[in-house]
Amino acid sequence: MVDYDIPLLGVNRGRLGFLTDILPHEMEDKLHEVLAGNFITSDRFLLEVSVIRNGQVLSRGNALNDVVFHPGKSVRMMEFELYIDGQFVYSQWSDGLIVSTPTGSTAYALSGGGPIMHPNLDAIVLVPMNPHTLSSRPIVVGGDSNIEIRVGSLNELHPLVTCDGQNDLHTEPGDLLQIAKKPQQLQLIHPVGHNFYEICRTKLGWGSRLDSSNRNR
Repeated sequence: MVDYDIPLLGVNRGRLGFLTDILPHEMEDKLHEVLAGNFITSDRFLLEVSVIRNGQVLSRGNALNDVVFHPGKSVRMMEFELYIDGQFVYSQWSDGLIVSTPTGSTAYALSGGGPIMHPNLDAIVLVPMNPHTLSSRPIVVGGDSNIEIRVGSLNELHPLVTCDGQNDLHTEPGDLLQIAKKPQQLQLIHPVGHNFYEICRTKLGWGSRLDSSNRNR
């Protein structure tokens, strides 16, 4: 849909649903409102990932939520190096790395201990998965950053790169992963009154507003 510049309207079919504002029993009324022009929009950027071997691009993928570098079915740790905008950040032994957009910050990255980012932020968060070094923490970088993951050449594993939990790209020791913002953005349609913080309160069980009697105590 992104490549054709078609906006999307989400209907919740029973999961957590941060991107799906409309419940099935509301669908008819809400769709009438949207078709009448009563809606708001938000733009979300995606990530593009390329798997490169010996200078050749082997495969590509897109992700609205996250690009996850992981060992697949194995429970063994992997070794890799992380570079941001050509600068070496660290080498790491871990179960992998989650590279997430603000949209995906309330998905897998949140489960891994990453921060919640407002959808309007132009930023990317990198969340290590069970790192061997306990001081390795999530990092938030600019949305225009170019991220490189170099798969350790001594790895006995053949790690996977998964885009939004759907498409798996296979890698080999010594491969290079390049991750950056996709030029085209996705446009989401929301009903009038859409409120990100209200969604967080509802979905994550945050406390509601105190009544006046409690505030005065």
